[in-house]
Amino acid sequence: MDYNNRPEKRLSDPSGDAKPQIFRTLRNIDLNLLTIFEAVYVHKGIVNAAKILNLTPSAISQSIQKLRAIFPDPLFIRKGQGVTPTAYATHLHEYISQGLESILGALDLTGSYDKQRTITIGTTPSIGALLMPQIYHAVKTHAPQLLLRNIPITDAEAQLAQFQTDLIIDANTLNARALSHTVLFTDTLLLVCRKHHPALSQPATIENLRHYEQTLLITEGQSMNGLRQRVNEIFPERPVSFSSYNMFTIAALIGSSDLIGIMPTRMFSLLRNCWPLEQIPLAQLNAETAEISLYYNKLSLRDPVLENVINVIRQTF
Repeated sequence: MDYNNRPEKRLSDPSGDAKPQIFRTLRNIDLNLLTIFEAVYVHKGIVNAAKILNLTPSAISQSIQKLRAIFPDPLFIRKGQGVTPTAYATHLHEYISQGLESILGALDLTGSYDKQRTITIGTTPSIGALLMPQIYHAVKTHAPQLLLRNIPITDAEAQLAQFQTDLIIDANTLNARALSHTVLFTDTLLLVCRKHHPALSQPATIENLRHYEQTLLITEGQSMNGLRQRVNEIFPERPVSFSSYNMFTIAALIGSSDLIGIMPTRMFSLLRNCWPLEQIPLAQLNAETAEISLYYNKLSLRDPVLENVINVIRQTF
């Protein structure tokens, strides 16, 4: 075979700007040729590669000829009934096999590819601290190759609709038609103060409690308005002197002042380990509940990996 009549330009040509040159070079390569190269390399023969790829031996031979016109090497030398790779082909195989493996891992169309993938979950800081440890252990038990990334919620519906995040866990209700959700758990509400607060030595009545300034958790959107309205009916004209989007900040203020505030039971159980918090029993408030739900784009169920993660989280709670 004649290996001398080849184009002057090679993949290794250093001329020109590096990145544009790479794109121009790749544009001139049929990436299917790399799959054929791998099949011939791994199965040590054109006939065997043709059987694996369901192609004719002639088509495989033509593809190898095209590769020889691109790379400065014959790549494969006939040996008996098969072929043996050259040293240059072995060098190429190390990179091409890693590249194809990475592409398969990124696509993962069947959900069976055992490679790393990042699943992004949006939460508020407090819900993240409350739930992510359980979610992490559950997901890693079922799919140890997955990586988890927790990001803040900015615009939950847009983040899911535009696939900026895989999942959202929130107390707010999202009503977009493209989204599905499942309630992970329902939590009762508590009235909270610091240890040794003066309110603890008095009967827990609305009249007594109205003398103490309160905190307010700021939530995105309008979906909490129903619950907030019911709370306002319990505490008409309640004096709010501090508001924050962050429950940790609220807990820190309550633990170091005479402020009182409202938080879910599970959050109280977590935060009382960080700050000296106590519950003020108040039946009217304790009867109110907040739902924590898992939201995802309906199209996500077409992704078997993400569908499995969703099912794992559901079962965990």
